[in-house]
Amino acid sequence: MHRYVNSMEEILPLAEICRQNNKIDVELYEKYDVKRGLRDANGNGVVVGLTRISDIIAKKNINGELVPVDGELYYRGYDVKDLIKNKKGNFGFEEATYLLLFDKLPSEKELENFCSLLSQCRSLPSNFVRDVILKAPNKDIINNMAKSILTLYSYDKNADKLDIDNVLGQCIQLIANLPLLAVYAYQAHKHKNKHGSLIIHIPNPKLSTAENILRMLRADSKYTELEADVLDVALILHAEHGGGNNSTFTTHVVTSAGTDTYSALTAALCSLKGHKHGGANIKVIEMFDNLKSTVENLKDEKQLEEYVDKLLAGEAFDKSGLVYGLGHAVYSLSDPRAVAFKGYVEELAKQKGMEDEFELYSKVEEIAIRKIAEKRKIYKGVCVNVDYYSGLAYKMLGLPRELYTPIFAVARSVGWSAHRIEELLNSNKIIRPSYKSVQGAREYIDFGDR
Repeated sequence: MHRYVNSMEEILPLAEICRQNNKIDVELYEKYDVKRGLRDANGNGVVVGLTRISDIIAKKNINGELVPVDGELYYRGYDVKDLIKNKKGNFGFEEATYLLLFDKLPSEKELENFCSLLSQCRSLPSNFVRDVILKAPNKDIINNMAKSILTLYSYDKNADKLDIDNVLGQCIQLIANLPLLAVYAYQAHKHKNKHGSLIIHIPNPKLSTAENILRMLRADSKYTELEADVLDVALILHAEHGGGNNSTFTTHVVTSAGTDTYSALTAALCSLKGHKHGGANIKVIEMFDNLKSTVENLKDEKQLEEYVDKLLAGEAFDKSGLVYGLGHAVYSLSDPRAVAFKGYVEELAKQKGMEDEFELYSKVEEIAIRKIAEKRKIYKGVCVNVDYYSGLAYKMLGLPRELYTPIFAVARSVGWSAHRIEELLNSNKIIRPSYKSVQGAREYIDFGDR
């Protein structure tokens, strides 16, 4: 049996050597003008590519000066708020998918045909659920999904072909099947590790992605129209967010190396998994769990202010000094996704009888923004991001926390696919940024002299 190193007696001395010998003096980053995180001193991303897929606006040139403005998000030039407002039933995510892949809004017939294509693709190979998903399930659904995607490579006779016809087909197949991989992986985990009933519902070809997720997840397959509507909006808002976000940039990097579609989307999936990226909404929910266990009167604004003060001082929750769900790498005055989503979350809260919970989130949002402005020098302002309310929405929808990030992945697979195709069509260079070495040359030391 393979032996995993579990002994801290073996690891601790080596970890200390590793820790000490890999430190880099922070002043060297300024000395060599290194853009850590591919961002400049003002937090602006270093421009490394061009895209037509989406645009994020947080500043506008007013009288020759860049001024922070309320955030705007465009998919292929269309305001995402308009896509939500005018979506066709619960197929808004499918319409956004068509737009992001093909750079055009579909006609009614084109959308109908595309939804039919997704339904035809929404099936897994024979015995795949039994032989792959149900075997060795774990609590990390993203890891299980990654395993499944890489295994699907084995079923594709043209897995390595990089012509756009083939890549587009692979992307559509994966976009269609990621909801199955996510929900089935959770059901396997619930059955094996939580000793629950094993429930595997096949998708209904007449239903939307959002409806099928709820149908496959729930034992009775029932859901309300509003529940499907809220999840559909969440999928639209998470489908794409520029080429510079961590997981999408990962897609560009690995695609530029000439790898296959399955490996490219798996790499993006693993990037999304991190709590600084796709796992942020779970941290928001955990933070509020801590708040509710700590604050005696949740309607007392002074007590809420004291808790937020402790968060910022690194004295509450995980001692990170962060208020999760606040702040964004690009947006300053507002995140358009959070603005668009908040009204849907409020409506769902009313249907679920959770108005007090929604009011608590709103009050903490107001307090935290004010407190951060008072206590910290934020060059571009701070606002709640979409993660602040998406976790609450998923909680009210009854989604298990293990599925919060996988649902994000289901949506963002569309953006990853569009950017993979754009990279293949427009660049023939491998992405290869430069790192400055700050380790001088050293003379080799013989064994006896060390």
